[in-house]
Amino acid sequence: MQLPEAFIKKYSKLLGEEAPAFLQSFDEEATRGFRVNPLKAQTKPLDHSIEDAIPYCPFGYYGSVSGKTLDHQSGLIYSQEPSAMYVGEVAHPQPGDKVLDLCAAPGGKTTHLASYMNQSGLLVSNEINRKRAGILAENVERFGLQNTIVTNESPDTLEKHFPEYFDVVVVDAPCSGEGMFRKDHEAVQYWTPEYPLSCANRQKKILQSALKMLKPGGRLVYSTCTFAPEEDEQNIAWLLQTYSDLWVLPIKKYPGMDDGRPEWADNNPELAKTSRIFPHKMRGEGHFIAQLQKQPSESTVKDLKPQKSNVSKAQKQDWHKVADKLLVNPIEDARLLAFGDYLYAMPGNLPDLTKLQVIRPGVNLGVFKKNRFEPSLPLALSFKPTDFQKPVLITQEQWQNYVHGDTFSVVDVENGWHVLISHELTVGFGKVVNGVVKNFYPKKLRFEIKN
Repeated sequence: MQLPEAFIKKYSKLLGEEAPAFLQSFDEEATRGFRVNPLKAQTKPLDHSIEDAIPYCPFGYYGSVSGKTLDHQSGLIYSQEPSAMYVGEVAHPQPGDKVLDLCAAPGGKTTHLASYMNQSGLLVSNEINRKRAGILAENVERFGLQNTIVTNESPDTLEKHFPEYFDVVVVDAPCSGEGMFRKDHEAVQYWTPEYPLSCANRQKKILQSALKMLKPGGRLVYSTCTFAPEEDEQNIAWLLQTYSDLWVLPIKKYPGMDDGRPEWADNNPELAKTSRIFPHKMRGEGHFIAQLQKQPSESTVKDLKPQKSNVSKAQKQDWHKVADKLLVNPIEDARLLAFGDYLYAMPGNLPDLTKLQVIRPGVNLGVFKKNRFEPSLPLALSFKPTDFQKPVLITQEQWQNYVHGDTFSVVDVENGWHVLISHELTVGFGKVVNGVVKNFYPKKLRFEIKN
């Protein structure tokens, strides 16, 4: 790879004897990885090997992901660069926590955080870019998250709605992307010597908003995919100089992980508690991770005004005609939210969202059509097979027909809506009419598998 001369000069000076091995690593292939979704009933992939485990992530593995597989379509696996997985491991929220993923697209950190929350608490996944927020919502839905909302706001707008609210805030900040040069060669083209400092200034503004939303005693996890000290140690040094109620929490270092470099900032020894991942020392791309805690306070954080259901009596009737025959346990009517023609199940105790740009206010249950309700793919993916009444088991061949948009036949199945199960994984809904499964797999997601 042809690296900018200024980049080579900068890191040759910073890394000294390490520089040749570091610079040579850019000529090697990028490392690929994926996580297995622990929220699914079946957790062993069918089409992807789990023999090469990532040591610092209990459900992480090295390897590439094929999108045209049952593993991927059902949300059983999620493709993520291995180094980036350590951010979710450091954050490691608990079930019941209130968590904010402030710069969340495309969804790797969000799905990782949710893996530890066991569908409880609240996870707000925010992305400022509208198009990327849409991609984020799609990944959240495929992973089957019930406790997650997706917002499309700037951090300074979001801070007004969630004052000192979250137990954990993750800021995987937009950065100069030096650590992704091997994975994304275009990132090399827009790098300049001044770019890291420009990114650092933007990151400080994001961090200011993040801290306003972090409750006393809460944890802030800051990460970048760059090597630049301006965006890494120097930003943490700035935080410690600016906020007297913050301190750095140590991060466990696995073999190959480096301490942060205090000498690259203001020589504060606390910076060594942060973590650096270099591609010449680890099987992964470049990453920096810091964990800080806000000083606990005796003051009580006020609960925010809850989001109220706005579903009409007629809509509830249409929903229950389908849901009462599909689900083993009903969803509380108080959690139902009409969003245009779509019906969502909000996470419990969701704050009022009416003044926010929301992409996904919970689980997309389906869509209201004239005098009827049609269940959605996200409803199927968000629950386990045991959560549904009378599921229909389909073969691998039938699953291939399903994702291609074809109908197929079943035997001894009553008419009506049924969740479809393949290899103990929910894959979607079909409507059975006289032994034929009518296909309702979304047209934009359909694909063909060539044997």
